[in-house]
Amino acid sequence: MASAVAATTPDHLFNMRNNFYLGAYQAAINCSDSLPPLSPDESLERDGLVFRSYVALGSYQLVINEIDASAATPLQAVKLLALYLSSPDNKESVISSLKDWLADPAIGNNPTLRLIAGTIFLHEQDYNEALKHTNAGGTMDLHALNVQIFLKMYRSDYAEKQLRIMQQIDEDHSLTQLANAWLDMAVGGAKIQEAYLIFQDFSEKYQMTGLILNGKAVCCMHMGNFDEAETLLLEALNKDAKDPETLANLVVCSLHLGKPASRYLSQLKLSHPDHMLVKRVSAAEESFDRAVQSVA
Repeated sequence: MASAVAATTPDHLFNMRNNFYLGAYQAAINCSDSLPPLSPDESLERDGLVFRSYVALGSYQLVINEIDASAATPLQAVKLLALYLSSPDNKESVISSLKDWLADPAIGNNPTLRLIAGTIFLHEQDYNEALKHTNAGGTMDLHALNVQIFLKMYRSDYAEKQLRIMQQIDEDHSLTQLANAWLDMAVGGAKIQEAYLIFQDFSEKYQMTGLILNGKAVCCMHMGNFDEAETLLLEALNKDAKDPETLANLVVCSLHLGKPASRYLSQLKLSHPDHMLVKRVSAAEESFDRAVQSVA
């Protein structure tokens, strides 16, 4: 009988988790206020999701201030991520702390700590170091992060293996669907239409977020539908005028439509100077300047 009861235990955090995965960060935070009494493990996961949502919204200082030295390891890990993202000056000390914690047998295998480690090393473009900590999996978040890392390494074959594992665990999970869409977009060709349908399905079931709108827009651009892509991206820009992916995608979309892209590029340079597109444009501008000087 015990197993039958266990099987029907309600997942109180389902909506909160789902909002977080699909980029509805404020909705995830708001969900946390209306939850029933939770077990200690659920309470810790709830707090972790709240703080990760604040990090995703760019409220780094709030997270740094609210998580003190007595907090549990998963929350300390989220605080490290907030410190890392809040200022380039913190990078070295954060990575040093992270490596110390990962080497500590008492906490080194904590799934949230491994997830944050993978996220930070992914930011650093140190994919092998990221995989050291994420490759063993253990949670859907870790499997989804593995898919992202493998795609960054142009190893869609390994990404597909991770996706198969996720599909065996829960085919309908939002992270499984997202990972499927990421892989489809990386593979391209006829798979783009399948990715578009996944984002379309999300947009019909859940609130429209920048993540969903950007996903649909990128698929549209791959399929040559730049007008539809622009409409979706402008809607995403209304939700968050500083979102780097929206601004970067608008630069690309505007260029294809023969429209001026300089304002979006300027916004991207101001708010996210380290963005890959900004770095590429700067490198191209420097090459052009050098070419002009050599001709002169």
